[in-house]
Amino acid sequence: MAGQSNPDLSVFSAPEVEFLAEDEMVEIVPNIRMEALNMICGDFGPFFPQIASKVPLWLAVALKKRGKCTIRTPEWMSVERLTQVLEAERESSREFQPLPFHYVEISRLLFDHAHDDIPDLYMVRSLIEDIRDVRFHKVETGLETISGRTHAVKLKNLSAMEVNIVRPFMVRALQAFYRHDSPQMIQQPRTMGGSRPQAVDRGPRRDLRPR
Repeated sequence: MAGQSNPDLSVFSAPEVEFLAEDEMVEIVPNIRMEALNMICGDFGPFFPQIASKVPLWLAVALKKRGKCTIRTPEWMSVERLTQVLEAERESSREFQPLPFHYVEISRLLFDHAHDDIPDLYMVRSLIEDIRDVRFHKVETGLETISGRTHAVKLKNLSAMEVNIVRPFMVRALQAFYRHDSPQMIQQPRTMGGSRPQAVDRGPRRDLRPR
């Protein structure tokens, strides 16, 4: 990956976030025998028919496209588990339920490339969409409470895609409040001789990158 689409705001595009998610490990069941794969990111295999193995998502998708494996749906993508998460999300107006950091991207890749391996596909897809809607509504509601007295924001259990969407607004809002409340920290440009004006000190930038 060459870099972020907007380095100034530490924003990734949706495909870039999906690229990062492809390193997440998933379980596959090969339908043929294969020798071990030696790669820069690690060694995988050997693979034997009907014996489950864990591989990065990008490798699982590549093998699936060639008809060499089936992909086991992660436990968190079961109808029972997603139903529990959705109910808990709706019951709590402030807290976010723990989900894989890349749950949005993982589910999207599996829907696109391994839909025939997902039990109750339509129910699973519907539950994940409902969970995303509820969580984004919480984010929007929380952003409405930001004021000039806000010096930091803590949002626990947000996913990569959710953080990526929220980050630009949060950075701009907190910087604007900081400049407004601390004008003495903003230096006026000065010129000395024929030199260029010095850069204006805008105060410390908030780092909201995913950790």
